[in-house]
Amino acid sequence: MKIAILSDTHDLLRPEALARLPGCDCILHGGDISSPGILEQLSRYAPVRAVRGNNDKVWAEGLPPYLELELGGLRVYMTHKKKDLPRDLSPYDLAVYGHSHQYSEAWAEHPGTRRRTLLLNPGSCGPRRFHQPITLAILTIGGDGWQVERVDIPHAPREKAPRIDPGNIKGQIEIVIRETKKGVGPAGIAEKYGMDPALAEQIARLYVTHPGVTAEGILAKMGL
Repeated sequence: MKIAILSDTHDLLRPEALARLPGCDCILHGGDISSPGILEQLSRYAPVRAVRGNNDKVWAEGLPPYLELELGGLRVYMTHKKKDLPRDLSPYDLAVYGHSHQYSEAWAEHPGTRRRTLLLNPGSCGPRRFHQPITLAILTIGGDGWQVERVDIPHAPREKAPRIDPGNIKGQIEIVIRETKKGVGPAGIAEKYGMDPALAEQIARLYVTHPGVTAEGILAKMGL
């Protein structure tokens, strides 16, 4: 059984990430998906199980904050933030989380038992965050056990690390407001800060067409 584990796509599915999905029996998404279109696209490859991230707003109300799964005999717990994992992980073989955009594998030992749990953050294969790598994970379960493979996706040499966290929508709105006041256009803002051009355009249009609107007001109008 082969399972793709990814998180924090923030409305971007890179072709290099999609290329690892054929042949997977299941796809796990650790949240901060950002739009239902991402889940629809992933579901073309395999059944998707996903949890809601802190940036998944009104559209994602039906997504659970955590999931307990059994996959190929493996007991799995998944939530978006590491701090929301259960204090007692001994019932699980694998605990998946995201949020930090940083790939991590660490074993949690359970004293007094012969069990241990792998804590896995697959990182982000969406927009590049600062200078962090672009990653996902492939879980393979077989008759002789299971293993996790880290998958690194090279970014294009011209792809600069954004100057703002792509998951911080309010921060991006505040930047667009500030730069728009200076007379900078959406394309220039997107290039300067490594933002999604369509998002910069949407924010700038809302700001210009609603005089006096605040960052919170724009968040509300965007349904976030």
